[in-house]
Amino acid sequence: MNLRLLNEFETKKIITGEVITLTAVMAIAAIAIVAVIVYRLFMSEKGSTTLPGGFKFEWK
Repeated sequence: MNLRLLNEFETKKIITGEVITLTAVMAIAAIAIVAVIVYRLFMSEKGSTTLPGGFKFEWK
């Protein structure tokens, strides 16, 4: 791998921020999934749920 210094024009062309946006979307999705599971757990007398990856929860 050859490394070289970028000139001023090349450094101005670099666009950042995609990783932060993707991280924020994934965090919101994870919070939403957990909120649904907690809601179902506390608001029902019995039930079950299955998460991706084979995780299974059941309450009676």
